[in-house]
Amino acid sequence: MAEEGKADDQLFQLLSSLLQQVESLTNQEEVELRSKIEALGLEVTKVPSKSVQPLGELDIAKQLDELSEKLEDVDERISSAMAADPQVQTLLSDTADVWMPVITATAEERRNFTVPFKDDYSEVNGKN
Repeated sequence: MAEEGKADDQLFQLLSSLLQQVESLTNQEEVELRSKIEALGLEVTKVPSKSVQPLGELDIAKQLDELSEKLEDVDERISSAMAADPQVQTLLSDTADVWMPVITATAEERRNFTVPFKDDYSEVNGKN
């Protein structure tokens, strides 16, 4: 369980770092996107309450629909950011080996992640 939390922390550190880099490249503060990343981070670390009754198929379908809507919103934001600035696309492509496995992994695969967090872009931005 602690390893899963560590992978989540690394993912959200990476997302925050990428967002900071995008903001510095575009000279625009992404307040809404930052707040959504923070809210998602809080949502991921929530401990589910013990349900008195098991979820029915309709409840599960409703929750899946809500998650699909959220994912569509994220996809739309990423696509528009990539279209607006080619550097965003380059940044996402260059770091895909870090974030893609995390977002496409099963819960079991995520528990087994032990990837060290490294800021490869500090050198690109002249930071050491």
